[in-house]
Amino acid sequence: MCAPRIVQLAHDGADLTPRPPRRALLGAAGLAALAMASAGRGGSVVDLTHPLGPDTPVWPGNPPFAMVPVAGHVLGGFDQNAIALWEHTGTHLDAPLHRVPGGVSVDTPSATDLVAPLIVIDISAKAAFHVDATVTIDDIDAFERIYGRIPERAFVAMYSGWEHRLAVPSAFVNLDSQGTPHAPGFATDAAEYLVAQRDIVGAGVDTLSLDPGSDREYGAHTAFLGAGRYGVEMLANLGAVPPTGASVVVGAPAHVGGTGGPCRVLALP
Repeated sequence: MCAPRIVQLAHDGADLTPRPPRRALLGAAGLAALAMASAGRGGSVVDLTHPLGPDTPVWPGNPPFAMVPVAGHVLGGFDQNAIALWEHTGTHLDAPLHRVPGGVSVDTPSATDLVAPLIVIDISAKAAFHVDATVTIDDIDAFERIYGRIPERAFVAMYSGWEHRLAVPSAFVNLDSQGTPHAPGFATDAAEYLVAQRDIVGAGVDTLSLDPGSDREYGAHTAFLGAGRYGVEMLANLGAVPPTGASVVVGAPAHVGGTGGPCRVLALP
């Protein structure tokens, strides 16, 4: 455990030495087992997680991820870092409590809901021309005409191609002159439809918010989280998985009372 002073140091300009991508909350053994299972089915695992670092884009006003060494092999012990971050940083899960007073916290979702059929709705073509593009009911209908009905208890992800902006973090957050972010998300009525008519377990986006970035009503958050579903924001590599046929594994954090937290997300063929 690390004293609060150590954690504060991480946000006070300590030397942050980049480290290789970390093992996330599923653990190395669990990831290896999943990879072996996937290989046995003749496919490969696609990592839907962005590595966390000091340059990871965050919601305007949130502090960046920070890490500082607090123990090392040179002292005859074990290497260890203190990390400082807000729960909703990087590829992370939104628990219902994040939006809904009295909603369930991040440690309580059923493990069976964290493994689900993965549905990817591609709106990258319109997002290339409209920064506030949304997944609409028309998009869902068009998807189902081609790929069939979205199954119950699926995880539905929006692919907008937004991760191509990551080379310039400010372009990913995409603030206008008034300080308002602009990025694609789910339309409110589409989120309500997916909950009520398709009984999904959760929804994901490759942007910083389930809602379009400029939306201050947060209708998609309210629709998903208010119905007890979870969200995953800032997903990676959704363009590398098929629209249907894969499964998602969400390595959710489990700190008691949390509103969310960084997670490792995998797509299995």
